Amino acid sequence: MRESLWLAMFLCAFVTSAQTKYFNSFDDTKIAYTDEGKGKPILLIHGFIQSGKSWDHTALKKDLLQKGYRVIIPDLRGNGDSDKPHDDDAYSQDAEVIDLMFLMVELKISKYWAVGYSRGSILLAKLLTKDRRLKKAVLGGMGIDFTNPYWPRRILFRDAFDGKIFEEAEGAVAYAKSIGADLRCLHLQQKYQSVTTKRQLQVVKAKVLVLAGDEDIDNGDPAALAKAIPKSKLQMVKGDHNGTYKTEAFAKAILSFL
Repeated sequence: MRESLWLAMFLCAFVTSAQTKYFNSFDDTKIAYTDEGKGKPILLIHGFIQSGKSWDHTALKKDLLQKGYRVIIPDLRGNGDSDKPHDDDAYSQDAEVIDLMFLMVELKISKYWAVGYSRGSILLAKLLTKDRRLKKAVLGGMGIDFTNPYWPRRILFRDAFDGKIFEEAEGAVAYAKSIGADLRCLHLQQKYQSVTTKRQLQVVKAKVLVLAGDEDIDNGDPAALAKAIPKSKLQMVKGDHNGTYKTEAFAKAILSFL
């Protein structure tokens, strides 16, 4: 009995969550991130009303670490343990994308790969047009609609998180309140969300996988998105928008692509 208790305590000492680290971005906004493993660096970018912790306990993170990759996961500004500025300037002119570029500078990384999901893919699409260090990318849970600067769904959520509640966004606002998310930050994230047009996607030189669940159509056609990017391919797996990124099939597709 005593030996079993000692063994359990010994193992618990090594089963700990990743240590959260911080750096000051281009405008001194403090950005939180975790950095695990040693190998080829892969950046995981979370979605809307989430944080980097959304990748915890997913098959993807587990498999990447087991395969010997270095997994870097930030909390985008306004989310998680990162600063939550309330002024418009803090989110305009692709500030969230610049944070990701500065994080790679902070970590002295000269070449990396990245996976985005949902809104994380929207930011990753813009990152693909800005950072030559990014060599491979997975745009998960996203269709073509974000390439429209006047995307009605973005405008709907922008207004909903500014107090103008619409039926289509009631669930999202209620969920954000239930977890204590900062509604002002969420409003600004939608107001100044990066837009990457179809013409801009045409200049992307990195290899891209567009990966979506077969029940995930709220953000437009994934096939149309893949068609808009020169070195890209499309893969569909079983799942809906909220669950696909957690599945073994999602992880397997990404590992195969990498």
